[in-house]
Amino acid sequence: MNDIVKAALLGIVEGVTEFLPVSSTGHLIIVNQWLSFDPAFTAAFDVAIQFGAVLSVLALYRKKLFAFGPGTGEGSARSTFSLWIKVTVGVLPALVLGFLFDDFMEEHLFNATVVAIALVVGGIALLLLDRRPASGRFASVDVLPLRIALAIGAIQCLAMIPGTSRSAATIVGAVLLGASRVAAVEFSFLLALPTIAAASGYSLLKLDKSVLAANVPALAVGALVSFVVAALVASGFLRFIGKRNFAVFGWYRIALGLIILGLLAASFTFAA
Repeated sequence: MNDIVKAALLGIVEGVTEFLPVSSTGHLIIVNQWLSFDPAFTAAFDVAIQFGAVLSVLALYRKKLFAFGPGTGEGSARSTFSLWIKVTVGVLPALVLGFLFDDFMEEHLFNATVVAIALVVGGIALLLLDRRPASGRFASVDVLPLRIALAIGAIQCLAMIPGTSRSAATIVGAVLLGASRVAAVEFSFLLALPTIAAASGYSLLKLDKSVLAANVPALAVGALVSFVVAALVASGFLRFIGKRNFAVFGWYRIALGLIILGLLAASFTFAA
């Protein structure tokens, strides 16, 4: 298959799954069985499409994230500054634990068995979460206290286990700590900015720069497709969760996890 076509297809997978509570990493591990590039380039490509997805959050929330400067009301600027503080505080646990354990996680946990189990466990968690009221003590990200932002960030670290889903971990944590479903989803989007940017930057430092230079077209296509698809999916997900619950994502995760476990039991081999 042409590398550009592969890049576009993988960009779609990343864009669809990054902000939904279904695990983008888990899906990429699975889809890479059939669409993967050369191993040396796959890591670089995954970084590029994740970066494309995270840029979509900047586009969607640009007015809330950059309400500074002339012509901006004092209240709006104060709210924006407060939002950045919450996001910064929320990402601190992931930065610390990611720096300490990222290599260990990649070496020991990036396999189909771990992904499958994490998908099932996370799916059950989402189904149980639906028993809680849709509205919590904190109706929006604006009223989320710093201590709650930090606690959500700590729970987000569970997503270091592939298949858990960064989005699912932060949403479950936020709702359990009192956020409404909409506020939980929004904060999950916003926490993706520094979390994915830091993870991508760290990964880039370890990559062979000659590999990047030789595959610029595929990188660009994958990142662009991921950006567009992620923007559409994120805005649609926010509208969806304002009216519905997480059940469809919970059942999807459980079904996919059981299918993977069934394939493994039947001796189907997933590459790392």
